Amino acid sequence: MNTRADLEYWIGRVALGDRSAFSDVYSATSAKLFGVILRVLNDRAEAEEVLQEVYLRVWRNAGRYRVNGLSPMTWLITIARNAAVDRKRRRPAVGVVSDTAVLEAQADPGCGPEHAAIAASDSAHLQGCLDELSDGHADAVRGAYLEGETYADLAQRFDVPLNTMRTWLRRSLLTLRECLSR
Repeated sequence: MNTRADLEYWIGRVALGDRSAFSDVYSATSAKLFGVILRVLNDRAEAEEVLQEVYLRVWRNAGRYRVNGLSPMTWLITIARNAAVDRKRRRPAVGVVSDTAVLEAQADPGCGPEHAAIAASDSAHLQGCLDELSDGHADAVRGAYLEGETYADLAQRFDVPLNTMRTWLRRSLLTLRECLSR
């Protein structure tokens, strides 16, 4: 399993044009980033295209990544989520895909029992942390970071000012980070 330090090192090497390090970053993160993108877009082919765009952005912008105490995965997931949301905004609305279909599309056929157990534990931990948030805040976090809703859409849905929604999300993420570190 790759560590945070590995990713930080590889991203630094990518900034210098190291193709081998780029391959390492891709191998270590592509499944996770694909899942994030697919969750937003609900379209496997489109998610694959966006994933390519994301790694082009990583290649071009690796020099902008700064080791600042935040996880390099946070930086990569932010790039992936933003790219997916941008793509979703540019396309006409499509039919809703069931959660089961999305999970099946994300499934890794090479996933073994140990990986499945770890993923289930991580998922349960995250769900437990989301349950600690108030219902509105948890729903807003899910909407923003799992379903690709914009802050403006969420503010309208929850009938709060845009800046209030931003504050909700920022505070909720801080609470989640604290909970997940326990």
